[in-house]
Amino acid sequence: MDDHSKIVMEAARAADRDRYLSALYAPEDRRPALLALYAFNAEIAAVRDRIREPLPGEVRLQWWRDVIAAGTAQAASGHPVAEALVEAISANNLPQAAFQNYLDARIFDLYDDPMPSRNDLEGYCGETAGAIIQLASLALDPSTAPAFANLAGHAGCAQAITGLLRLLPLHRARGQCFVPRDILSAVGSSPEEFITGDGGAGVAGALAAMIALADEHLSAFERGAPGLPVSLRPAYLPVALTRAYLNRLRRIGTKALTDHADVAAWYRHAILFRRAARGWKPNHLT
Repeated sequence: MDDHSKIVMEAARAADRDRYLSALYAPEDRRPALLALYAFNAEIAAVRDRIREPLPGEVRLQWWRDVIAAGTAQAASGHPVAEALVEAISANNLPQAAFQNYLDARIFDLYDDPMPSRNDLEGYCGETAGAIIQLASLALDPSTAPAFANLAGHAGCAQAITGLLRLLPLHRARGQCFVPRDILSAVGSSPEEFITGDGGAGVAGALAAMIALADEHLSAFERGAPGLPVSLRPAYLPVALTRAYLNRLRRIGTKALTDHADVAAWYRHAILFRRAARGWKPNHLT
């Protein structure tokens, strides 16, 4: 493994342990592409934390658009993750449009505008987490992956909504609200109320609604997951942890506003190993 590959692997491991561990279950020759995708995702997710104003963030996203469109290591300017991503796109014939749509969706992260509706949230999740799953699937088995695009959408929504709930303390500190306005309105709250103080009287209802939405997509994924071929399994392994995270969120309730809902490392390893070895069975229990 060369130095650039080690840098990319470490970037994925440090920023996104769940996806990193999942990539280790992929065939050895497929791992570099998955790690490049996961390191890229982590890099973009961290843009908000590295800026003070949205405009520099938009400039950074445009840089990534240009690098991907150019498709050359020279355009990547010695950036190890960008070089690895360009190589993965070229070697696996990954669709550039998916990356452009992903970057367009990530513009939302740079601003404090509230998420307008459930449909907008699902669209955001599909273009981000769902796209990463589908791109990883294409890198693993390009002939089979397209048949499971709808399943990737449900998996991405379940994973991303759960991830947003786990990041509530960070988002509220920033003044961001990913909980859709229509969901908050239904429980008698608003984005402005949700991100301040104790979240207001409707906070428990809003959290329950978001957990239910994630569970709805997770259940849809789990109904189709037994049909996943072994070749695509590594791309979907991170989603295997979603039910454990949702159960944790249910247990801590409104403490999710201030506490990071985590699951013990040994339990996460056990879940990933079980799904990697056995896949998903009908009516499985996690």
